[in-house]
Amino acid sequence: MKKIKIKDYKITSKIKIETLPTLVDLKADKETIEDELRKIRRQLGKLQDTMYAHGKYSVLVCLQGMDTSGKDSLIREVFKDFNARGVEVMSFKVPTALELKHDFLWRHYLALPARGKFGVHNRTHYENVLVTRVHPNYILGENLPSIRTVDDINAEFWEKRFNQILNFEKHLAENGTIIFKFFMNLSKEEQKHRLLRRLNLKEKNWKFSAGDLVERKLWGTYMDCYEEAINRTSKDHAPWYNIPADNKPAARLTVATILYDTLKEYKDIKEPELDTKTKANIDLYRQELNNE
Repeated sequence: MKKIKIKDYKITSKIKIETLPTLVDLKADKETIEDELRKIRRQLGKLQDTMYAHGKYSVLVCLQGMDTSGKDSLIREVFKDFNARGVEVMSFKVPTALELKHDFLWRHYLALPARGKFGVHNRTHYENVLVTRVHPNYILGENLPSIRTVDDINAEFWEKRFNQILNFEKHLAENGTIIFKFFMNLSKEEQKHRLLRRLNLKEKNWKFSAGDLVERKLWGTYMDCYEEAINRTSKDHAPWYNIPADNKPAARLTVATILYDTLKEYKDIKEPELDTKTKANIDLYRQELNNE
């Protein structure tokens, strides 16, 4: 099987989305890929246990992509072997009335993982420069003092919002959060196939929404917004990764591998040693238990 190398997916310079691959050939069949995923997710689960004991880092996994790009199933398969208390999954949908009474980052702060835990965000704070940019009228619902009409949402507004996101991520990184941002790069043709599957299979009908077709018509606009967001915010402390999403098993393995290969390089992440007194009395404690 082809080795997955982080450098092939990590975005370190300006990109054009149309040139990024949506399909990768790992030179392996589905069963081999799934076997490798099972191995890596077990290693990730053990690493998270160590991170919990270490207690100094948290991990924020951001998943962005068009409808049907496989975010939900990726979360299910990649984090299956985690201790349930070690991973927290959050799916951000349309802001609630309460959330709209706060700044756009408020709900994302509330969902951040504690040290020692993984936070997996299905759709993220980037919705605020993606969906709202495609549909600027959504911004009006935020009741911002300087925004009265859509005409007030100009280039300066988006510049400020990007800077706020950059400052947010820099603050997190400086305080011990390891950030991964995955762009689930699905081709328009593959999305068509997956939407048709939802319509053709009765057990998948519930997943279909007529709104998916409305958003599909805006594909080009969304890609332009994704491209700018990625180019402006892929930083060393909070990098974006392009994940070819046309093949779900390959996409899941790619994400799992990037997570594990990156985190295992943190050589300071290790289980803390027992204090001197406890360590010196281990034999005594063992004897006490055996003599009960």
